[in-house]
Amino acid sequence: MLSLIRSFKRRRLRRKPLPPEWAGILQERVPFYSTLTSEDLDVFHTNLKLFVWEKIFIGAKGLEVTDLHRVTISAAAVRLVQHLDLSYFDRLTEIVVYPHDYRHPDTGGVILGEAHGWGVVVLSWPAVLRGLQNPCDGWDTASHEFAHVLDREAGAFNGTPSLRADDHYRAWADVMSLHFERLKGGFGRERRVMRDYGATNEAEFFAVATEAFFERPAQMKRLTPSLYAELRRFYGTDPVSTCQED
Repeated sequence: MLSLIRSFKRRRLRRKPLPPEWAGILQERVPFYSTLTSEDLDVFHTNLKLFVWEKIFIGAKGLEVTDLHRVTISAAAVRLVQHLDLSYFDRLTEIVVYPHDYRHPDTGGVILGEAHGWGVVVLSWPAVLRGLQNPCDGWDTASHEFAHVLDREAGAFNGTPSLRADDHYRAWADVMSLHFERLKGGFGRERRVMRDYGATNEAEFFAVATEAFFERPAQMKRLTPSLYAELRRFYGTDPVSTCQED
């Protein structure tokens, strides 16, 4: 029943035009937007509208959430499913946005973002902007946290989202495990492509690898080609042409 209601609402929302002021936000705040092909734009705009209008955005610590926050954050999310399906985000209901980097209530450590299993993503707004402003540094907080949402969609935070076909899982497990262990072991190729934080566990490896796939694609393809190939097969895109890396 819920899926039928969602489908009906989405048909209605798809017919609504993209608000004209959103184009300015995308052009100013989302550098990768200019790399989208004309064929991609229709899908991107549709997914963007649905994501912005379906999800609940909550400002923390006095932040007043506006379309600037909604559109910028949503753009980072829907880029991941441009060639997948928006249903990967169906479990996600709320995005909490802090006006600053914040401290974990238990550990006191500085937090840039979190993805929770009950359908909530928490983001530092400055971290979102920092991640988008340099599209080739391999660090993108919003993409990282939304990659966790894709992972959780399959049932657990374990580094394996729902893949496109059953016969993809064996290769995925082999390749991801290999590069995860190599990153943990401090191997040079992996460390040149990905942040060390990816060695924390398999879920963090997938999220960090996703950041690198979209932000350091040429480097990943050159240094860890099997990892690049698996992520390319999953995400359904080849982002090498979208980023001029150092």
